[in-house]
Amino acid sequence: MIELFSELLNYRFFTNALLASLFTSINCGIIGSYIVSRRLVFISGGITHASFGGIGIGYFFGFNPIVSAAIFAVLSALGIEFIAKKAEIREDSLIGIFWSFGMALGIIFIFLAPGYAPNLMGYLFGSLLTVSPADISLMIALTVIVAVFFIFFYKVILFISFDQEYAKTHKFPVQIVNYILISLVALTIVMSIKVAGIILVISLLTIPQTIANLFTKSFKNIIFLSVIIAFLGAFTGLLLSYIYNIPSGASIIMSLVFAFIIVKLFSILVNYIKVKRIVST
Repeated sequence: MIELFSELLNYRFFTNALLASLFTSINCGIIGSYIVSRRLVFISGGITHASFGGIGIGYFFGFNPIVSAAIFAVLSALGIEFIAKKAEIREDSLIGIFWSFGMALGIIFIFLAPGYAPNLMGYLFGSLLTVSPADISLMIALTVIVAVFFIFFYKVILFISFDQEYAKTHKFPVQIVNYILISLVALTIVMSIKVAGIILVISLLTIPQTIANLFTKSFKNIIFLSVIIAFLGAFTGLLLSYIYNIPSGASIIMSLVFAFIIVKLFSILVNYIKVKRIVST
């Protein structure tokens, strides 16, 4: 395995994929911890699928689909956040509307785009081995923004994540921070599409955090553990993708799912042994 890894490092596509895995793991580890603690998984799923509309628009007008997807995803996220608070519409219904609207818009624009229809498999299911230096640069920029924001506003984010009413009573700028955070969620989702794809990217924002939560209840520790777990899962999936010639996004998610099953079974076994010892004494 070590020889295989050393050999793969000689290929530019693999080093690009490895760097993309690292920065995506950092972004998803941080943002995913916020999503799980706020129970925003369904909203994140809606933003993920809504971003497909931006991909379709990018193809139709002939510019970078990732950039248009990022703009569309941020606008969708802000729209969900704003309308849910101002209009008398249930949030889950609103998410469903944005979800279906984005997907339908993307399909229409891709169908209307001149020339041959693009191959969408990379956007739907991930294509980590096709990550470009430009993609990595965007991921690095997002990592810096996310890390700096969480470092400077960690206390506010912590209060908002677990008790918004308490944060409001202490005069924290809850609404502004919420808008910034939901925008960062949207950008993280879009920047992770190349790694896991629209269909599977939500798993990168939830599975590592769920595994980390089995070891600790501390928000800060969950963030650090989630980053490590996400990267290990991405690295393992990347190797499996190369060895068995299977889609990288699916292999990464399967690696994380198996890791969760193993860790959960181990924790159940440990708890069973503890209970048995207590009963025997």
